[in-house]
Amino acid sequence: MGMLGLAMVEAAPSPALRPYVTRLTAYSEHYAAPLTRSEAAMPGAVLVLALGGPMRVGGAPFTSFTGGLSDGFTVTRTQGPCEGVQVFLTPFGARRLYGLPMRELTNLVVPVEDLLGGWARTLVEQLAGVPSWPGRLALADRLLVRRVLAGPPVGPEIPWAWARLLASGGGEGPSSLASRLGWSHRHLVARFHDQVGLTPKTAGRVIRFSRAMRLLRSGRPIARVAAECGYYDQAHMNREFRALGDTTPGQICPRPGAVLVAD
Repeated sequence: MGMLGLAMVEAAPSPALRPYVTRLTAYSEHYAAPLTRSEAAMPGAVLVLALGGPMRVGGAPFTSFTGGLSDGFTVTRTQGPCEGVQVFLTPFGARRLYGLPMRELTNLVVPVEDLLGGWARTLVEQLAGVPSWPGRLALADRLLVRRVLAGPPVGPEIPWAWARLLASGGGEGPSSLASRLGWSHRHLVARFHDQVGLTPKTAGRVIRFSRAMRLLRSGRPIARVAAECGYYDQAHMNREFRALGDTTPGQICPRPGAVLVAD
């Protein structure tokens, strides 16, 4: 914690965890003054297992926290040194880990113990006892595998529909998904609410926004990204970026001469 700024080490999940977790990171951050950030909506849920002091999320203080998928950005404020492990969950990883319909967690941030009780407290205590970041990531992976696989299983249909949305960059519409599954639109939306927490249409918006962010960070021109991602025009793209990320495409796209850092 002697150096200021954010430091992070990332690990891919083990094979058994990959349908449920996209990545794990160990981190520490320390700033000379409180830092306020807008965390963009993303096609997944985040589990933060913090070992330091609290931070403010959506105006409330939290140490270890999580929640469901969101259709808007979340404002965070880091006020002191902190470190821990972040777990990036797929909707189905969150559904199995928490054992709740994901609609009950949409746009919410809650203390981890509210959902995972003593298991979460024990995990945080064990992480604190591991000095190395790779060791913390391996421990988190190992314990998450057991907990997630013990959770309620999800059927194949909504994960299939989610994969279609991801593959299309959010472009495949609910009518097409429902038709391919042989379901009514109403049934598709109900099942999506249970297992994802968003409607298929809203999930598509978040996935499209996430893809557009990734393309802009790679240096692709704004107009080209707008066309490739299916925005009606740049004004539409700007509105979506403000609603989902509290930003604009121009703030994301590297300026000429900027040094690009691979994701």
